[in-house]
Amino acid sequence: MQSIGHFINGQHIAGDGRTQPVYNPATGEAEKVVALASSEIVGQAIAAAQAAFPLWRDTPPLKRAQVMFRYKQLLEAHAEEICRLITDEHGKVLDDAMGELVRGIEVVEYACGAPELLKGEHSKNVGPGIDSWSEFQPLGVVAGITPFNFPVMVPMWMFPLALVCGNTFILKPSERDPSAGLRIAELLQEAGLPDGVFNLVNGDREAVECLLHDSRVQAVSFVGSTLVAETIYRAGTAAGKRVQALGGAKNHAVVMPDADLDNAVNALMGAAYGSCGERCMAISVVVCVGDTVADQVVAKLADQLTHLKVRPGAEEGSEMGPLVTQVHLQKVRGYVDRGVEEGAQLVVDGRALQVAGYEKGFFLGGCLFDHVTPSMSIYREEIFGPVLCVVRADDLQKAMELIDDHEYGNGTCIFTRDGEAARYFSDHIKVGMVGVNVPLPVPVAYHSFGGWKRSLFGDLYAYGPDAVRFYTRRKTITQRWPSGALREGTRFSFPTL
Repeated sequence: MQSIGHFINGQHIAGDGRTQPVYNPATGEAEKVVALASSEIVGQAIAAAQAAFPLWRDTPPLKRAQVMFRYKQLLEAHAEEICRLITDEHGKVLDDAMGELVRGIEVVEYACGAPELLKGEHSKNVGPGIDSWSEFQPLGVVAGITPFNFPVMVPMWMFPLALVCGNTFILKPSERDPSAGLRIAELLQEAGLPDGVFNLVNGDREAVECLLHDSRVQAVSFVGSTLVAETIYRAGTAAGKRVQALGGAKNHAVVMPDADLDNAVNALMGAAYGSCGERCMAISVVVCVGDTVADQVVAKLADQLTHLKVRPGAEEGSEMGPLVTQVHLQKVRGYVDRGVEEGAQLVVDGRALQVAGYEKGFFLGGCLFDHVTPSMSIYREEIFGPVLCVVRADDLQKAMELIDDHEYGNGTCIFTRDGEAARYFSDHIKVGMVGVNVPLPVPVAYHSFGGWKRSLFGDLYAYGPDAVRFYTRRKTITQRWPSGALREGTRFSFPTL
């Protein structure tokens, strides 16, 4: 059985004790084993990053960007290999894995603009013979803690920009699907990144605790559940670190009476059941304005679900693969059970699905609930599986009140032909990312990703311009070279022009 270790100071490092099996979700079999880093291993990674920082900090931004240019080319050259690793351990279909990789590469492309992104501001003669300017300086050693659902894209939300800003980086990916992260670490080294600038430790809570409490780590980026995000934010900031922690979501799609329903339903199918619903931007609630719209949407969704191709992600033509682990499968099934108990109407029940030849796989068919109310747990809580809830609202205002009252504010969308309604919705809804006839409004790399309310802890979003601000400190320098007539005597008043 293949053993997966760590990547520290440019070398593969074996584990030093605890391990955990890595499953193929399609077969349900453990095919690999991953080492879980001890505090000593994490300490080695931090020490390597700290030792590499001074030279990397002083490397010109253009040379840092050139590493990213080469890295982009390597990622593209090894795309099929990387996507296969994602699918084998996560379960998502290959096309979806490719989409994940492409969106990650977009952030690498953005990071290639480091010389432009890091330009400061300069003002000459702010006072007699005095010039002032600001510049962006790196923090030092920074860390990223990333989830299982995007083992390549979410790490790329973090480390490309952290590196081109002059920081050194430690990645702690999910231990559920570690191989893709390790492969992209190897490609960074091949692209010419110096030893120790990027390090990867596989692990669990022990590794996270070490990163949060070691004073050498200056900043932590996290993506995961809200409960853990809040815990990490509080612990990290209490330890004096800069922290951005992206948490959970319950993304609503509003369907208006004037919407193109066929287009909306096609979009909702992909947004709700793509990647088996294991996306923080997945649509998990459809708010239909009016019973007529709701009846039509439910009927069209139910019909499409009967044709949904649920197979191993690596099989050609598969539209939805398995859930990531047996534990997560049971958790999602439990939510479906609870929804029935709470009185929601289970229109399509995917619990009995069996995939021929893969009876031990972690498969669950697409599930669809109607007549869901805000008091139900399937409405309140993030399920993170192929379960879509339909809620009925009398008008747009009532639909917006539902969304605004929810504790999460990650993403939302509206399907309509009415420009006035779309504009009002976009302007007033209390959610961080909004789509108009776009179900997954994930910002492109040169904007930034983040939600509102309990979907984000911290002031700055992921990637884009906010990432440059997160991974740097602004320093303002005011300079004067007194000479001749500009020489002045002692002054005790506060300086003015």
